[in-house]
Amino acid sequence: MHRLLVLYPKPADPDHFREYYVTKHLPLVREMPGLLAYRYSFDVAATKGEAPYFAVFEADFADATALAAARSSAQGQRAAADVVNYATGGAVVIDYPVQDGIG
Repeated sequence: MHRLLVLYPKPADPDHFREYYVTKHLPLVREMPGLLAYRYSFDVAATKGEAPYFAVFEADFADATALAAARSSAQGQRAAADVVNYATGGAVVIDYPVQDGIG
């Protein structure tokens, strides 16, 4: 499995971010080909001090090739282009192969 992780710093308008993200952005994400599952949260906390991120998003794909195909698809490009409409604090986007742990 291969995971896409997006970390969002605090936006200028958190209420707008939440509303737009759920009603407009996530429907675009759901259209990405090869998407196996996704998760998100607006309740990001740090062990100590203030969390450096406001929200987090994870999406799972079969492998790196599937993620690359999804990102380069028309649907993936629409989702990527949409980020500026709500993430005024920017976004940190990373991806990696997921390794299973033991017990």
